[in-house]
Amino acid sequence: MREQVFKLLFRVEFHPGEEMAEQEALFFEEEENAGVPEENHQISGKFNKVVTKLDEIDKVLNDRVQGWDTGRMGKVDLTVLRLAVYEIMYDEEIPTGVAINEAVELAKKFGQDSSPSFVNGVLAKFA
Repeated sequence: MREQVFKLLFRVEFHPGEEMAEQEALFFEEEENAGVPEENHQISGKFNKVVTKLDEIDKVLNDRVQGWDTGRMGKVDLTVLRLAVYEIMYDEEIPTGVAINEAVELAKKFGQDSSPSFVNGVLAKFA
């Protein structure tokens, strides 16, 4: 489910806010993302919760990461970090260690060679 939220959240970087409802609908129409309606509802719910906190998450990231800001970060790394910071700060069901570990795994799967260590280093500031 986290991977699906990540993929949907990645679209935020390429589409204006007013298009996100349409992008969300298109996301679930794609064969690789089609799933059980209950799971889609959970994915959509978490995605929308993260989106409502993006400004706060970006501010926290910019405050804690010296020498970087969200405008300079790679889009994959930024999306992974946004999701993880949301889970660390706002999702009480997910322990911090799990959020960090899962973020590093997403960075390994979708990011560049340096992404896992970058994500881990940034998220260490939140642990």
